[in-house]
Amino acid sequence: MNDQVLKLENVSRIYAPGTARELQVLDQASLSVNAGEMVALMAPSGAGKSTLLHIAGLLDRPDDGEVWLGWVAMNGRSERQRTAARRSEIGFVYQFHHLLPEFTAAENVALPQMAEGRSRSEALTRAEALLAEVGLAARGDHRPAQMSGGEQQRVALARALANRPSLLLADEPTGNLDPATADQVFEVMMRVVRDSDSAALIATHNPELAARMDRIIRLDQGRITEAPRLV
Repeated sequence: MNDQVLKLENVSRIYAPGTARELQVLDQASLSVNAGEMVALMAPSGAGKSTLLHIAGLLDRPDDGEVWLGWVAMNGRSERQRTAARRSEIGFVYQFHHLLPEFTAAENVALPQMAEGRSRSEALTRAEALLAEVGLAARGDHRPAQMSGGEQQRVALARALANRPSLLLADEPTGNLDPATADQVFEVMMRVVRDSDSAALIATHNPELAARMDRIIRLDQGRITEAPRLV
C-alpha cells in the first residue's frame, strides 16, 4: 500500500447547473499524490486549476466524485470535520502571500498554530525555526511591508507549513516574482517538502519549474491527464 496523501476520484464540478450559464469546470477528474511527491498541475488560464485546488483543499465540495485525504473519504464529513482536517493536514500557498500587514513575520507564522491551540510562546518558537529553514532567520521581527516580494512569499510558505501538514497546495506560488526570485522560492519549497516527506500539488504556468517536479499533470476541458516530462 502506498502512502497516499490525496486522491481525487472522478470529481466533477458544474457552476450554474441547469441554466444558460452552465459551465462544467471539472469532468470526472482523477488524480493521486503520495507522500514525498511533488506534482505540477499545468493548465490554460480559466481551465479550472483553482477550482481543483479548492476541492482538493476541502474549501469546496464536488458535485460528483470523492475526495480522499489520506485514506479517509471527505465528502461525507461534516463541515466541522472538514475544517479540522484542513487546518491540521493541509497547507496553502497562493500567488499573493496574504500576510497580515499589522503582524511580524514570526507572528504571521505563529497565528495558525495558535488557532490549533498552541501557546503563543510555543508557536513563536516553531515560527522562528521555520523562518530559519526558509532562510529568514533575521527577518522574524519585520512586518510584510519591510520585506521583498520573495521574502514575503517565503514567510507565506513557512506559515503554510506551521501545523506540519501532510499536503501542501500551491496556486501559482511564484507567479508574482521575477525569474531569479521565483527560482529561489521554489528551491526552498522543494527542499522543505522533501525534508518533511509531505506531498505537494503545485499549479504553475512555468514549464521550467514543472520539469523539476516528480510528475506533471494537465487539466484540459475538465479532465486530468498525465503529461510527459518536459525536457
